[in-house]
Amino acid sequence: MTSALPPTALSYKDAGVDIDAGDALVERIKPLAKRTMREGVLAGIGGFGALFEVPKHYREPVLVSGTDGVGTKLKLAFEWQMHDTVGIDLVAMSVNDVLVQGAEPLFFLDYFACGKLDVNTAAAVVGGIARGCELSGCALIGGETAEMPGMYPVGEYDLAGFCVGAVEKSKILSGADVKPGDVVLGLASSGVHSNGFSLVRKCLERAAGNLPATLDGKPFKQAIMEPTRLYVKNVLAALAAHPIKALAHITGGGLLENLPRVLPVGTAAHLVKGSWPKTELFAWLQATAGIDDFEMNRTFNNGIGMVVVIAAAHSAACSATLRAAGEQVYQIGVIAERGDQAAVLVR
Repeated sequence: MTSALPPTALSYKDAGVDIDAGDALVERIKPLAKRTMREGVLAGIGGFGALFEVPKHYREPVLVSGTDGVGTKLKLAFEWQMHDTVGIDLVAMSVNDVLVQGAEPLFFLDYFACGKLDVNTAAAVVGGIARGCELSGCALIGGETAEMPGMYPVGEYDLAGFCVGAVEKSKILSGADVKPGDVVLGLASSGVHSNGFSLVRKCLERAAGNLPATLDGKPFKQAIMEPTRLYVKNVLAALAAHPIKALAHITGGGLLENLPRVLPVGTAAHLVKGSWPKTELFAWLQATAGIDDFEMNRTFNNGIGMVVVIAAAHSAACSATLRAAGEQVYQIGVIAERGDQAAVLVR
């Protein structure tokens, strides 16, 4: 006996997945991705896999990969309806990490997941991703948009990204040549970047109803949400011109936990408190959280988003190159023998 068919057929759209909306998003994304194309792209968005050929000027290319997300900064993007810059954050967190090995970012893929796809919101996010890739000289050649009903609250989404770069084997930055007497240069951050936002959100809760109108000359929300600075093009230019020994991307864990990752055993970074400016943003966060300098330097980038270690004889010229490119550069310390001290001291 054959069972009766249900009276009304169910479509994928009835189940919460709108294929037409996904197709519309892909069409919105294509011209954004096209602006990021560069040497090496063989096939980009639209296929089952993106194809990329390592540029021919590399003699002994070593591939460097990095992946990351944006963290709880997304919660504020949802609450404040500020979706156009978190894509830049997503790109920056990976390309800045790849850069630390001395590598040039080559291509990027993103993953956008939501419960119900809003094409305008997703297009704003991916527009930021494309802008971040464009500013980094990195091709956006693929990604995934996943609409998963019931997995995410209405109006929320998640982001992840993946970057691949290349560096000549002989030019990999390992930090092995760092030695006492080398200079530590700090490149200014654009704000909180994409780390420490669980504490930022607690500060917002604590200060609710008494928030400043502006910080550092920007509207308060813009100052909080300012996207992560992309250091790629300026630092690559400095690497080509100067014998930089090590780079450190200052992310979660701040100066105290990221700088030691590129220091040889037996060395320490002695940083000078006050050698870089305290912005209104970080002063407000510290005062609102009620934490000391140690916690600030372990939680936030605290005003320094990238660190350059170079011999003292080359530090002035390297600083000049970076400043000419638009970076704010500060000599924030020196490398010393470690002894029984911590790997990073801020005095």
